[in-house]
Order: sequence, then structure tokens, then C-alpha cells
Amino acid sequence: MRFAALLLVTVLTGCAAVTAPPGPGPATPLLADASLTARDGMVLPLRHWGPLEHPRAIVIALHGMSDYANGFAMPGEAWARHDILTLAYDQRGFGAAPNPGLWAGADAMRDDLRDAVTAAHARWPGVPVFALGESMGGAVVLTALEQTLDVHGVILVAPAVWSRSDMPLLYRAALFFAAHFLPGLVLSNSAASHVVTITPSDNIEMLRAMGRDPLVQHKTRADAVFGLTNLMDEARTAPGRLTQSPPILFTYGARDQVIPAPPTEAVIAALGARAEVRHYDNGYHMLLRGLDRARPMEDIAAWILARAAAP
Repeated sequence: MRFAALLLVTVLTGCAAVTAPPGPGPATPLLADASLTARDGMVLPLRHWGPLEHPRAIVIALHGMSDYANGFAMPGEAWARHDILTLAYDQRGFGAAPNPGLWAGADAMRDDLRDAVTAAHARWPGVPVFALGESMGGAVVLTALEQTLDVHGVILVAPAVWSRSDMPLLYRAALFFAAHFLPGLVLSNSAASHVVTITPSDNIEMLRAMGRDPLVQHKTRADAVFGLTNLMDEARTAPGRLTQSPPILFTYGARDQVIPAPPTEAVIAALGARAEVRHYDNGYHMLLRGLDRARPMEDIAAWILARAAAP
């Protein structure tokens, strides 16, 4: 009996959800050429494309789930031709950031975004700053708008707004069970793709390169999926809680197989006149890396420069 009780305690302890720890201590947010230092002292790897001297506008770009900053290489290089500086950092738990694979929590991710914005204004005073989020990053940006975000505009690229209320009951039940009883369960992204066939992009060469990239996470913990779902729940209902916001550009593709169309269209409807919408018939979830990426990339650049020139 004692052995059975000890075994039960051991199993339950081993199944406890794990959250990424915070940084070492308070710090002043700082953007260096290759890193972002957040308010809690966490240092996150950063990549940039475009002029560090005298940019016309600055884009702080947040990547999606399992991805990292390099996901913005294609659009960043394109926007650099317009003298737009793109800054993309590996969000906590992703890429080369500390504690890879561990979910840091939506509040910490939103704080990092605000710290990046604050540091950008400090380093490039007077230059318009924009926040862009793709998929999970889009959910971070959208929910960050519930509090003041000091930016000239926001670009949402196929934001992750697939909430529990939009999911089939079987999905919700499986997620609840995994998160509460097997939070440390590691799910193979490739194995999941065999169960449900999802094509995130028509750029097969790019997808193969991601498959070979050691900084792209090819396995995901169940508690991280649970954390992402909580974030998507927030993002799905965020428009109803916005009292004011900067201009918003909402972009998505008709062939997105990752985020279903109904919740995306519901969020667009809830945003109403606060958002300009760009819909691309040939666009997949990875809108800015697909074979038809030139048009959305140029549309975003034009929108940024128009807002940057406005009073």
C-alpha cells in the first residue's frame, strides 16, 4: 500500500505542468544588434533585416508556434528594400532562447513585446514603430492591444484565433486530458501531420529547410499546446475588450489549413472598422513564405509606409 501511494505521488509529480522560469532580475529593456533584454533580465536572440541607421519605419515581428525569428527572413529582406527595419526575436522557449520547449506564459510574451517596443523607441527616437505577429505571434500582438501598446500600427498575419469554442469536442477532451494528466508528454509534429494532413505552405523547399533546421521545434510538450490554446482563447475574444487601438492590418489566406476560416472571419467581424483586411486567394497559413508571397509582402510594406508618413 505504501509503495502504491509513493508510486502515485511520483507519477503525479512527474506529470506536473512545467512553466519556463523568468529572467535573473529587473533590467532596463534594451535592443542590441543581436539581442533583446527584457524587463526581467531575460536575454532573447534577435535578428534584423534592413538599415540600422535611419530606417523609415521599424517592424517588431513575432513568430509562430515551434518557429523562431528566422521565419521573417523572406519578408524582412523584401521590406529592407523599402528601408524598413525588421526586428525579430526568438520568443521565450523557442529557437535559441532560454528554456527551449517550455511555455513561458502569455503575460511574459506580451511583456517582451512591450519591452521591445519601448527599447525601439529609445534606440530610434522619432521613427515609427509597428508590431507584426504571425500565427501565435499574432495572438500575442492582438491580446497585447487590450492595454496600451505604443505603436503606429499593428499587422496580424494569419493570427492564431482557433479557440476551444471553435474546436470539436474530441479535440477539447484530448487537450484537457493531456494537459492535466500528461503535461510533459512530448508530441511529434511530424507524427501529428500523419494523423491530420495539414499543409501550412505551398513552398515545399522552405518546409523542407524548416524540417532540417535544429532551431525549429519538431516536438511539442502537451502543456505548451495547452498554453497556446489558452492564448488563442484570449485572442478569439480580444476584439470585444478593445476600447481603443492603433490602426490594424489583418492579412490571411483562403487556403489556410491551420487556423479555420470561421473563427478568423468572426474576429475580423468583431474588429469591424478598426481593421483593414487583406484576403489572398492563393495564400496559405505561412502567408509571407509561400510561393505567392510577393503580393502580401508588398501590401504590408505599402501599408506601413503610408502609416509612417501620417501625422
